Amino acid sequence: MQLLKSTVHADVTDFSAPTFIRKATRAIVLRGDNILLLYTKRYHDYSLPGGGIDEGESNIDGLIRELREETGAQRIENISDFGLYEEFRPWHKADFDIVHMKSYCYVCTIDDEQLEPALEEHEINNGMHPVWMNIHQAIAHNEETIAKSAKKGLSIERETFLLKLIVSELLE
Repeated sequence: MQLLKSTVHADVTDFSAPTFIRKATRAIVLRGDNILLLYTKRYHDYSLPGGGIDEGESNIDGLIRELREETGAQRIENISDFGLYEEFRPWHKADFDIVHMKSYCYVCTIDDEQLEPALEEHEINNGMHPVWMNIHQAIAHNEETIAKSAKKGLSIERETFLLKLIVSELLE
């Protein structure tokens, strides 16, 4: 899969430190200029649906499971590679100092049937919900959050980069 971007958080300086690898998927579902996103009230941002790949699960199976859980999407088809976004961030859990986050991004289609999402408790507590959104408005919203919000999450830079790349590679 093509590497889209590799980033290193400013607090990661010692690459010999214990590192945890976290693999995740991100779904790109477009309908014209509209894109299926997750809005998270806690961070006031828009992000691509997706999440961690479970042990023994393929990237595609993880993509389908996450897309169903987070958006209620049912018929997920025409899955194709878009690219890999990797990040090195501080990890604040036992045994590791760094997380090497690998986000595998895929373009796919879904049918019109979306059931109720099966969000995890922390997603519900963060005010996460799926929305169809004009991609240009989502980018502008995230850019404003980056510029003005003290509560923005670490993922907003990745998500905004990916949204802009989607526009340039898939919409123009």
